Amino acid sequence: MALTGRTALLAALGALPVGIWDAGWTGVLAVNAPLALACACDYALAAPVRRLGLTRSGDTSARLGETADVTLTVTNTTRRPLRAELRDAWPPSSWQPGTETTASRHRLTVPQGERRRLTTRLRPTRRGDRQADRVTIRSYGPLGLVSRQGAHEVPWTVRVLPPFTSRKHLPSKLARLRELDGRTSVLTRGEGTEFDSLREYVPGDDTRSIDWRATARQTTVAVRTWRPERDRHILLVLDTGRTSAGRVGDAPRLDAAMDAALLLAALAARAGDRVDLLAYDRRVRALVQGRTANNLLPSLVDTLATLEPELVETDARGLTATALRTAPRRSLIVLLTSLDPAPVEEGLLPVLPQLTKRHTVLVASVADPHVAEMAEARGDVDAVYEAAAAARSQTERRRTAEHLRRHGVTVVDATPDDLAPALADAYLALKAAGRL
Repeated sequence: MALTGRTALLAALGALPVGIWDAGWTGVLAVNAPLALACACDYALAAPVRRLGLTRSGDTSARLGETADVTLTVTNTTRRPLRAELRDAWPPSSWQPGTETTASRHRLTVPQGERRRLTTRLRPTRRGDRQADRVTIRSYGPLGLVSRQGAHEVPWTVRVLPPFTSRKHLPSKLARLRELDGRTSVLTRGEGTEFDSLREYVPGDDTRSIDWRATARQTTVAVRTWRPERDRHILLVLDTGRTSAGRVGDAPRLDAAMDAALLLAALAARAGDRVDLLAYDRRVRALVQGRTANNLLPSLVDTLATLEPELVETDARGLTATALRTAPRRSLIVLLTSLDPAPVEEGLLPVLPQLTKRHTVLVASVADPHVAEMAEARGDVDAVYEAAAAARSQTERRRTAEHLRRHGVTVVDATPDDLAPALADAYLALKAAGRL
């Protein structure tokens, strides 16, 4: 039994005499008989908390930055009306800072044998699974002098998915893909592309595309149209080692790499290519294989939701061996990793020939925009030193990228906001050149 503020107020105002005694506890309140009787009656008329029925329903997933509504149904199976305060507890990252108190606490009144639904609106600030904690209920008597309190375990999980903010670039990339695919008047010809159809020659067409046999059979000059090859295999490899944990802005590098991987996967699936995903540091953290175009993106988003960086050095040899097993035939391997000189020169470069011998390799890395800002800073001694450090860092990244290009690797180095569209453009360029 817990005394309420109303009881303390009556005592403070002197409406009823109160006394204090020490029986091994500090500050135990003893009241006179009328107040004790009122409290006992109020307690007896408060609905028992343990006998209430609680169930959940509502959203089981939400994108990061969006809301999820979880409904808690409270059924009063007791013989007394329920007057209560309820706290629906969730992990701190389930709310925007400062909103937990208002979002998780509810007041309710439930007559005997009836039920009420309470909606808790979550707005998670991190990816992953958010699991409901206990539901604490404080049941008051009709006088509000005392209360009963208890907790219920009502399990529920909301999976917070990656936000996929780069999906806004998908329409423009699909338009470019349609141009490459020969669905518009802009037609391309690249090494290894597939023959599509014949059409009449128009000024400006490449004369190498003229089909002389077809021209001889008709009165107009016929040219061949080409489309990029389909059903190519693309393996997206996410490096989840320690370098992916470095924060760029408000998020780890891994989050920007995920966003770029999702845009490329959506684009490649529309292009008719097969896409798999591998996340690796010293072991396989995630693997998505054999999905159809329709369920590829939902599978990737669901898998990436719980993926977190690991504070270990990535095993480049293990990553390479796993990638070769995952892609036994010629494929485009897109490695989303860091361009920091030490991990690349000591880890990736020695094993890179194993990948480039059989596959086309594209390395994408997240650049820190703050470094570019530092490189432009001037004004005092500290700013000049920061500019010098930033310039050195940029030079080292360019040198590392050049080493990779000498091995035949396509390199994309861009800030978090630009990485996804830049990676998609690199994929379209490879497709237009017939290198897939």
